[in-house]
Amino acid sequence: MSYTGQAPPLASEEIESLLKENIIARICTHNKDGTIHAAPVSYRYMNGQIIILSYASSRKTRNIKQNNNVTVLIDTESVQGVLIYGKAELEYDNVYQLAVSMWEKAFRAPKDKVECLVKAYLDKVKFVIVKITPQRIVTFDYTKDDIYSNLVKTYLG
Repeated sequence: MSYTGQAPPLASEEIESLLKENIIARICTHNKDGTIHAAPVSYRYMNGQIIILSYASSRKTRNIKQNNNVTVLIDTESVQGVLIYGKAELEYDNVYQLAVSMWEKAFRAPKDKVECLVKAYLDKVKFVIVKITPQRIVTFDYTKDDIYSNLVKTYLG
């Protein structure tokens, strides 16, 4: 394989698996001054969309209100990933149900305990659901890159 400067892509079933199994993503939004705001978030992949919860007053939420173009990176320690360029929409309904569903997976805790946590949290903080619809998806899988794999084996064992 000759080096092209771009890692090989993930296969469609690998994309689906990575999106469903991971629980942390990084979302990038646009600040008013043109810089990028990046933040780690818990997420769910549902119905072809990336779904996150955000504080209603957070920087990412305020940025999305100004410009709903976002980038989301979901990757692994083995240097595989999905980069999603999309449009975000904010939704204020059904936050409780989604929070329970997301936090049950993220905290790996019993549903009744997560429900208590969510109720306590929502009494103190207003959340919004951020739904990201992909416009373009780019994937990478350095484990399929022969040069990368051979150099890692050679120098790191």
